[in-house]
Amino acid sequence: MSALDDDYKKAGFGGRLEFGSSPALLIVDVCRAYVDPASPLYAGPDAETALQNNVALRDRARELGLPVIFTEVKYHSSGVDGGLFFKKVPALKHFVAGHPMAAFQPELTPEGADILVTKQYPSAFFGTSLAAMLTAMHVDTLLITGYSTSGCVRASVLDALQNGFVPFVVEDACADRAEGPHASNIFDLKSKYAEIVSTEEALSLMVGSSERPSR
Repeated sequence: MSALDDDYKKAGFGGRLEFGSSPALLIVDVCRAYVDPASPLYAGPDAETALQNNVALRDRARELGLPVIFTEVKYHSSGVDGGLFFKKVPALKHFVAGHPMAAFQPELTPEGADILVTKQYPSAFFGTSLAAMLTAMHVDTLLITGYSTSGCVRASVLDALQNGFVPFVVEDACADRAEGPHASNIFDLKSKYAEIVSTEEALSLMVGSSERPSR
């Protein structure tokens, strides 16, 4: 344990949240804009590894019959539905409807029973029906992945917690444009808002939840 970890623990941070019996996988904005090195929004050298880990998580969730939820960002050609966020981050023009950078990667595209949530702001919950839908589905826990760690992933994790869904962030299935923002946000999320797990741990948690008696 580092000195910083120890300091936070002594201050009363870092309690433990338990993985529930009815999880879902929430894949946040895994699209070309964050995976293609030619994109100004490229999520760095770990983006491809995170993509492949998301594929593994998606495949396992489908095998077990767990809900798989994708998010996408989509704007009107004027960007008016993005409000101040669209004005603050001009790069969001890459998510105007029809832009090639907004497309899902071929190996990780919503299909069949997968659920697609379209949003205009960082959080998967803000301005969407996600919370009501999860409640209706009796989901109690979210495994959260995607891009970027410091942006839409963090915002979605915080809102998951505030809406009563236990957030488990799959660290190596997330990425950011630099290691510093990724690491600092993972530390902060672990301390205050979520549990942090690896892809391997997340796969095991999925299997474990499917083996429990139904409520």
